Amino acid sequence: MADEQDSLLREVEEEIRRERMEKLWQRYSGLIMAGAVLIVLAVAGYKYLETKRIAAEQSAGAEYTAAETLSDDKKKDEAEAAFKKLADEGPSGYGSLAKLQLAGAQAKDGKTADAIATYDSLANDLGADNLLKSFAQLQAASLRMPDADYAEIQNRLTPLAGDDAPFSKSARELLGIAAYKAGKYDEARKYLEPLLIDPNASEALQERVKVVMSDIAASEVGSGTKAPDANAPKASTSGSADEGKPADAKPSADAATGTETKK
Repeated sequence: MADEQDSLLREVEEEIRRERMEKLWQRYSGLIMAGAVLIVLAVAGYKYLETKRIAAEQSAGAEYTAAETLSDDKKKDEAEAAFKKLADEGPSGYGSLAKLQLAGAQAKDGKTADAIATYDSLANDLGADNLLKSFAQLQAASLRMPDADYAEIQNRLTPLAGDDAPFSKSARELLGIAAYKAGKYDEARKYLEPLLIDPNASEALQERVKVVMSDIAASEVGSGTKAPDANAPKASTSGSADEGKPADAKPSADAATGTETKK
């Protein structure tokens, strides 16, 4: 008898649950179906955009390689046009590399103002790789060194001079030279002296710093006085492990995928 009662009770409970589920389905079935459709559409949209992004990156990579080939073949005007098109229309990674190539070519041709503008455009690009943006800032500051006052150079380079910044040594060298040219010898020492004892600073950089420090000492003593910028060595702005490499070294295409070189 007890078993029959338990069985009847279970049947009643199951019927109640079934009725509740039917009522819930009748009330919310439209929302559930709409949610399921939205999920399917979202996944399909993501897949479509991802496929489109990959295709764009591959196309930009091919365009970048073709532009480099034109540059290597000494077809300067065609290469510059190709890099400019990629810089203006390409995806962020290869577009950033194209800007560096374009700015380097402009600097070589003596189009300093255009080169600075191109470097500044990359430095202010929110979607660009941080390493490439820092490199562009450094290059722009280097090109402004002959004409800019000390305050401008400070504004451009101070963000790059932090201990963890990728091009901190080159930035401090330029800051020291700018301070020396402005007659701010104590500030120049503040930037330059630590480089002389930095075990990670290249020998080439330290040699340049020694020359500037000698000029500072001579100017302060008053013997053999010279114009502050007459014999100041040009600082390397390559930011590489070998600080003596030329500033126009081609950037690696690895940076287009967000790879950063560790110091």
